[in-house]
Amino acid sequence: MSDLREAIIDEIKKVYDPEIPVNIWDLGLIYNIAINDKSVVIEMTFTSPTCPMMEDILSQVKSNVENVVSGKTVDVKLVWEPAWDLSRMSDAARVELDLTEQGW
Repeated sequence: MSDLREAIIDEIKKVYDPEIPVNIWDLGLIYNIAINDKSVVIEMTFTSPTCPMMEDILSQVKSNVENVVSGKTVDVKLVWEPAWDLSRMSDAARVELDLTEQGW
């Protein structure tokens, strides 16, 4: 399953919020990926509940992941708890957005 998990993550890394030049994986928007014999369930959030691209991004995650899970259903669940914050971002994302420790 680790190869499939890595393939899923690779597909998620192709998804960007058009307003932020960092992929949603490095932004820390993905909270959990659960894989079983029949399905993949992805729990994710957004930096704001008013994100105008929310539906498009959710759809893109589902579509991208469906490309690599052959025969499994993909369910992308939107969650708001715990609330997203800057600490969830990868170091690479912080550098890209100029949010070093001194800046946040």
